[in-house]
Amino acid sequence: MTSAIRMNQKIEVELNISRDEYLRYYRSAGALDVVVTARDGRRVRFPARILQPFVLHDGVRGRFRIHFDARGRFLKIERLS
Repeated sequence: MTSAIRMNQKIEVELNISRDEYLRYYRSAGALDVVVTARDGRRVRFPARILQPFVLHDGVRGRFRIHFDARGRFLKIERLS
């Protein structure tokens, strides 16, 4: 029996979320998801909480790479620019 090697996946997104918009995501009763179109055209959804380390006085802006496992579970996020 052979088993396929499951590689971690990644996707790049460009974000331009104002401070007030991010606070609405973060303060909502149910942890809201951010929905965005990735650079390759796929629509992705992820919890707003993963952006917390990148929130500045004017919000979250820049290009990010989100890593997730073969089952679609979040692993890490990194700022690219």
